[in-house]
Amino acid sequence: MLIRLKYVIAHTWDFFYVFKANQKNQEETIMKKTTKALLLAAMTVTALAGCSSKPADPAATATEAVTTTAAADTTAAEAADTTAAKDASAEDGKSYTIGIGQFAEHGSLDNCRDGFLQGLADEGIVEGQNLTILYENAQADGGTASQIINNFISKKADLICAIATPIAQAAYGGAKKDNVPVIYTAVTDPVAAALANEDGTPVGEVTGTSDKLPVEKQLEMIRQILPDAKKIGILYSTSEVNSETAIAEYKAAAPDYGFEIVEGAVTSTADIPLAADSILEKADCLNNLTDNTVVSSLPMILDKAAKKNIPVFGSEVEQVKIGCLASMGLDYVDLGIQTGKMAAKVLKGEQKASEMNFEVIEEAAFYGNSKVAENLGITLPQDLTDSAAAIFTEITQ
Repeated sequence: MLIRLKYVIAHTWDFFYVFKANQKNQEETIMKKTTKALLLAAMTVTALAGCSSKPADPAATATEAVTTTAAADTTAAEAADTTAAKDASAEDGKSYTIGIGQFAEHGSLDNCRDGFLQGLADEGIVEGQNLTILYENAQADGGTASQIINNFISKKADLICAIATPIAQAAYGGAKKDNVPVIYTAVTDPVAAALANEDGTPVGEVTGTSDKLPVEKQLEMIRQILPDAKKIGILYSTSEVNSETAIAEYKAAAPDYGFEIVEGAVTSTADIPLAADSILEKADCLNNLTDNTVVSSLPMILDKAAKKNIPVFGSEVEQVKIGCLASMGLDYVDLGIQTGKMAAKVLKGEQKASEMNFEVIEEAAFYGNSKVAENLGITLPQDLTDSAAAIFTEITQ
């Protein structure tokens, strides 16, 4: 019995020794695996930390490694946000290409173009620095206007600036399929031109500024200067919707000021000499619109009118400079500046063209030419000259 008891005790110790040995081996194995996992995680976090400005904290590394997957996902998301922010800030260094299409060559539209570039420059978009300009003039030809727009689109213009109604219509019609934004200026009636809805909202990615004429102020001014006049002659192109709108307004308002409107419709510049001769036989004075076809022939009209001692009234400042007697008109440089600022918003991504209603300069100012008045034997009323934006003392060509 004693011998058996010793045998049991001996084997019990052997069993206990083996159990402890196995337990120790398992603990060592677990410890090795745990240590290896923690070291691997620490190396991963340290590598990620190397991208930041602060060195990784070795003491915190092992603890952070327990949630390695979540941390990695968060880090990736933050990195994406940082990249996006850098891309957004890089917009300041972006360059642009704008196609400027001008329907005809005359002072008011030239002033629009100059003002447009100035408005862009005021917003940090400067030609020769971060802006490339593609400029073309249609020379009052509708077919050429369409070709110009197609050329701008083929050259990947970021935006098209259309100066005057006919080319603005061509620009929107040609650019909308490619989703190129159009900013127009010197468009008398954007609604009638199908460039805006009745409430002033855009019909698509197209907006800009209107040079709507102050018809009643113009008629009032003519009455002050020519108290005995009865008939006002107006030449206009039947192909320009802006002129058709303006002539309708003049005909409606003229009787209130004791005037009758005598119309002289033309279809092209070739018709103007005969139309001018005809209307000068019927009218006491001529009143010019913003009609591009007619304005491009204004020097010839002024020459014919001067020979008959008949005054010609302009619709804006440039026309007064070159020989019109006076105008209650707009400053087209200011109109262009306003347009340039609208274009800058589109280029910078601040607003889409489709999100901006067209804008109008409400203020009309008096411009007179004292040299023309002297040649005609007319005295400009003092209340007009006292409030004038400018009185020109010579005729420029």
